[in-house]
Amino acid sequence: MEKIQELSLSEKVCYSTLRIEATIPPNSLSTGTGFLFNFKVNDKTFIPCLVTNKHVINGSTTTSIVITCTMPDGTISHEKVHVDSGQWIMHPDNGTDLCVLPIQPVFAYLEAQGKKPFVAPLDESLVPSQTQLEELSAIEEIIMVGYPDGIWDSYNNQPIVRRGITATHPKNDFNGIQVFLIDAACFPGSSGSPVLILNEGGFVDKKGNLNWGSSRVILLGILYAGPQHRVEGTITFANMPKTSTGIPNNLGYVIKSSRLLEFKAVLWDLINKMG
Repeated sequence: MEKIQELSLSEKVCYSTLRIEATIPPNSLSTGTGFLFNFKVNDKTFIPCLVTNKHVINGSTTTSIVITCTMPDGTISHEKVHVDSGQWIMHPDNGTDLCVLPIQPVFAYLEAQGKKPFVAPLDESLVPSQTQLEELSAIEEIIMVGYPDGIWDSYNNQPIVRRGITATHPKNDFNGIQVFLIDAACFPGSSGSPVLILNEGGFVDKKGNLNWGSSRVILLGILYAGPQHRVEGTITFANMPKTSTGIPNNLGYVIKSSRLLEFKAVLWDLINKMG
C-alpha cells in the first residue's frame, strides 16, 4: 500500500474521517461522522483528536470507531476500537455543538500491537483566518466527507464524499451566529462531517485569476444540522443523525472551523493536569 505522504490531496482527505457508532442504552445506536484533527502545542508537538458533534454521542455509553492500520508484514487491517463515551470533551460553549476525543491513547494501544494507524489528520494550518475568508467568493465549490445514513465502504473503511456549494458567504455569521450554510445533500449520519474547499491542480480566485498548477485545501467548518420541510408545509431543523418525517431542503448548517481553536485552552489544562 502507498504511504500517506504519497497520496493525492483528495485521497488523504478520505483517510481523515472515521465512522462513529454510539451505543445508547438500552438498545439504540447512533451513527455519525468524526474527523481527525491535530491541535498544535508547538512546532514539534500536536494533540491528535477526533472531532464530531455533541448530539452524535449524547446519551451514549460507548463510542466505536474503525481505524485502518498497516501491519508488520505490510498488509492492511481495519481495527474496531471501543471507547468510553465519557472521554469526550465538550466544547466550552454549551450552545456550540462540537466535542473532541483525544485519540493518542487509541493510537498507542494499536501501535503496541504492531498496528500502525494509516490516517491523515487535518490540522490548524487548514483553518482560515477572517482575512482568508474575505478573499473567498460568495459561491465556492465545497466537498463534505462522511457517512450519510451510516453508508460507508466497510470493505475498504472509506467514507462517502459529497459535493456542493456555499449557500451563504463563509465570511459572514449567518443570522449573527458563527455558522454558514451549504447547498449539498445532507442526511442523517453526516453530522460531524468536515466541509472543505479542495482544489487539486488549480482554481479561480475571487478576482477571476486562474491559479494554474496550484492546489488548496481549506477546512471551512463542521456540518451539524439542516432545515427539514415538513409534510404539512412547515420548516423545522433537525440534527443530522436523527430521522425525521420531513423532507431535507438540501441545505446544511456548518459551524465555522475557527470554533475548534476554542478547545485548545481545555486541552492544555488536561495536559498540565496529567503532568
